[in-house]
Amino acid sequence: MITTTGLTKIYRSAQSRGREVTALDGVDLHVREGEVFGVVGQSGAGKSSLIRCVNLLERPTAGTVTVDGQDLTALAGRGRRAGKELRRARSSIGMVFQHFNLLSSRTVRDNVELPLEILGVAGQERTRRALELLDLVGLADKAKAYPAQLSGGQKQRVGIARALAGNPKVLLSDEATSALDPETTRSILQLLRDLNRQLGLTVLLITHEMEVVKTICDSAALMRKGRIVESGTVGELLATPGSQLAQELFPVGGTASGPGRTVLDVTFLGAAATQPVISQLARTYNIDISILGAAMDTVGGRQIGRMRIELPGAYEDNVVPIGFLREQGLQAEIVDDADTGADAAATVPAQSPAPVKEDAK
Repeated sequence: MITTTGLTKIYRSAQSRGREVTALDGVDLHVREGEVFGVVGQSGAGKSSLIRCVNLLERPTAGTVTVDGQDLTALAGRGRRAGKELRRARSSIGMVFQHFNLLSSRTVRDNVELPLEILGVAGQERTRRALELLDLVGLADKAKAYPAQLSGGQKQRVGIARALAGNPKVLLSDEATSALDPETTRSILQLLRDLNRQLGLTVLLITHEMEVVKTICDSAALMRKGRIVESGTVGELLATPGSQLAQELFPVGGTASGPGRTVLDVTFLGAAATQPVISQLARTYNIDISILGAAMDTVGGRQIGRMRIELPGAYEDNVVPIGFLREQGLQAEIVDDADTGADAAATVPAQSPAPVKEDAK
């Protein structure tokens, strides 16, 4: 539904004597129809520039943006103002802003009607559509209220209703929950997920909050310094050894208690998250296992977790136990082993468990 190819945005400031700042550096992004896609990264990573280039609020310096099969960059023209074709294409893209951007002099209903006025929709139809959308976002009783009379969460619901006024196929969310408290954030995220399912909306959201990605995203991308570092479905990323996004979504810490120890990061996905695999490992091989850190949550309806464990002995002493973990459907990645150094990070093929000794039963 959304594809960017080689997307580059360079800002030039006259105040800084023509110094150039590269906000986007050749970004390739693909968002599938009907999914919720999160772009996560710290401040200055280029997230806001990316989402504003998707609907051409910011004109890219280079590269292309395609939405629903239409190349928006080809419609942009050379002038600063958007032409008729680009404005028409933008009508299928809704935008939700961080600070709501509601007009204080208009009622809630009038704020939702604003984009319909711009599109030339007749008065009665505008009102019908606005009331329908307010009911959809749970604010049917606030139609005649003014923004100053609303809470932050209610204001954002009005912003979402306004973004949906033109029946968009794509909804862009620019840090829509960062100004809200945790409980309100959860309700807004649930609303976005419900709208995604009910209306078949494709949602592209940017955030610096990992909790947002865990709560509603089907896929995600990690941005740093204007580039996509990695991207994929959340499940794929969590199952990828060495994934930076997985480490940030489920951070676990802990270091080896001493020399001659093997430290592993183990990722549990789906059914494997509910199985007593670690205790089975300890019993099968009669070894003491230390848990150094753990994190578990539900992502996309599936239980997912990561655990950092320590096994006694050097890496070569633990090849078979590590193989046992992988045979159970777990990802086991070596973090540190003083006896083997960098070689410990190499991929270890899964092996069958060794026969259980009598004294281990």
